[in-house]
Amino acid sequence: MRRIAANIAGQCLALFAQFITAPRADWRGIEPVNKQRIYFANHTSNADLPILWTVLPPALRRVTRPVAAADYWLKTKARAFIGPEVFRAVLIDRRTEHQTEDPITKIVQALDEGASIIIFPEGGRNRSDDPLMPFKAGLYNIAKARPDVDLVPTWIDNIASVMPSGEVIPVPLGCTVTFGAALHVGQEEAKDTFLTRASNALVALMPQREGAP
Repeated sequence: MRRIAANIAGQCLALFAQFITAPRADWRGIEPVNKQRIYFANHTSNADLPILWTVLPPALRRVTRPVAAADYWLKTKARAFIGPEVFRAVLIDRRTEHQTEDPITKIVQALDEGASIIIFPEGGRNRSDDPLMPFKAGLYNIAKARPDVDLVPTWIDNIASVMPSGEVIPVPLGCTVTFGAALHVGQEEAKDTFLTRASNALVALMPQREGAP
């Protein structure tokens, strides 16, 4: 019954997102085919995860699990249902003193079970004026652990305007999720070199605003 309820809730969530923001997927560098992937995205709003998840075709959505903060998604009963049951999130506690197992091990286990994953490599919401905050080492460690899995840069545009920080009611504005060409970590590629390359690939998908340099 919980699985049925989760499926219904997921469909309702997708319809709600379509109604409010009409999110559009721009498959610029890859095709939406059923292939295992790691989608790594920018993070400016609590709505990032639902919007990215929503624009995936249903067949991909069913096999894609976001990596999400346990301390956020288990905070209330509603979140504790949506995070683990609807999104089937890989929950990671950001408080190291509460971690009972290595976060990378949990993520790699999800990959080994056949799931694709969504990850926000900045490690938290970007409230700065820079397009991205520096990436944490997690993306590199996952890529090294499973180097054959495609790493797909995924830019979520305009979502900070749809769901401003501190707000709970979304603003009805359109947004676009752009999927770029897949990356792989080089066999001898250093961590900082790879993270810079991945960050640059993500920023390259950011739409150019009128009047921007």
